[in-house]
Amino acid sequence: MKVLIVGGGGREHAIARKVKESKRVDFIYCAPGNAGISEIATCVPIGVMEFEKLADFAKENNIDLTIIGPDDPLVGGIVDVFEEKGLRVFGPRKNAAIIEGSKAFSKDLMKKYKIPTASYETFQNPEDAIHYLQTAKLPIVLKADGLALGKGVLICNTLEEAIAGVKAIMLDKQFGSAGDQLVIEEFMTGKEVSVLAFCDGTNIVPMTSAQDHKRAKDGDQGLNTGGMGTFSPSPFYTKEVDEFCIKNIYQPTMAAMKNESRDFVGILFFGLMLTEQGPIVIEYNARFGDPETQVVLPRMKTDIVDVFEACIDGKLKDVELEFEDNAAVCVVLASEGYPEAYEKGFPIHGLENFEGKDGYYVFHAGTKKMDNDIVTNGGRVLGVTATGKDLKEARKNAYEATEWISFKNKYKRNDIGKSIDEFQS
Repeated sequence: MKVLIVGGGGREHAIARKVKESKRVDFIYCAPGNAGISEIATCVPIGVMEFEKLADFAKENNIDLTIIGPDDPLVGGIVDVFEEKGLRVFGPRKNAAIIEGSKAFSKDLMKKYKIPTASYETFQNPEDAIHYLQTAKLPIVLKADGLALGKGVLICNTLEEAIAGVKAIMLDKQFGSAGDQLVIEEFMTGKEVSVLAFCDGTNIVPMTSAQDHKRAKDGDQGLNTGGMGTFSPSPFYTKEVDEFCIKNIYQPTMAAMKNESRDFVGILFFGLMLTEQGPIVIEYNARFGDPETQVVLPRMKTDIVDVFEACIDGKLKDVELEFEDNAAVCVVLASEGYPEAYEKGFPIHGLENFEGKDGYYVFHAGTKKMDNDIVTNGGRVLGVTATGKDLKEARKNAYEATEWISFKNKYKRNDIGKSIDEFQS
């Protein structure tokens, strides 16, 4: 069969690599792809928001299955366009992708269906938001309602910070139209865990857990990013936590969306916090996480194409999802200055060191081919992933592998998964 993957980051590279493992797949296209993806797929110069062009390409090239990677096209309704043309596509329709597209919608959904989450208020007017903050308990969390590349969340420790945050989001439009509406949320403490789950509209099957590192600098300092590294599984996500989440979070979310006539088919990403009072939902995403995908999919044993098709056909309950009894760690190699200003266009050396090495992966995020070189072309450049028998070994292997690669202004955090060293010491 022929498969088209829409997207061009590390997540899509990880998906493409897993799809390539399927015995059912003969040919992979990726739009627009990147330098790494081009090694295993034919890249097509169509942007992720060019829905009609993408659908026409799929039709003309007899694509059997299209997989949508990023959030923007899903929230924009790309799946609806493909389905209207009679194409098989994996991902939620627009009316279901709103679970990520609007934080106010998702918070209201959780409140209505009693799914555990932090208390909150929603504002359309910055003056009302600032007035509310005058008596609110600090620290407090500000969230731009819409999509903001994973960066639209501010944790404010003082009233001055919070007021400045409201102005930055709602008046200065730091995150564009995502800040037209603001969610102000109670600050909660605990371990953050990510769980991706396959969904077929009725049934939900969680994958193995992962843990992300959002902040740019060591010690969880600096600005929020799209993710600087991750590991899987999370030692804090126990069997008891899993059972609680299935009963009180995962299945109720699926039932809630169905009850709202927003049947969710695709990947539902649960951003969880394990508080002293129990697990709560921090956020939902309507697609594979990035860089969570880079540690979850290398551990997956089940043919991913079988799972995608079972979701589309409403037959997920017939699939047995299996993962390796091992661990994986991903360390992001970024451009110095990310997530603010950074230079790009520098040649990357050492990529060939990963060839033929089992358990070691280099996923391209911001790269492109220039003449005979592969060069940096983004803030997050590469995701270096390694597996091991346990998290400690996987972390050691991943950090060793980051030294196989060099490029000008290379930057990484040095403490990805440090908490697991403490846990396993």
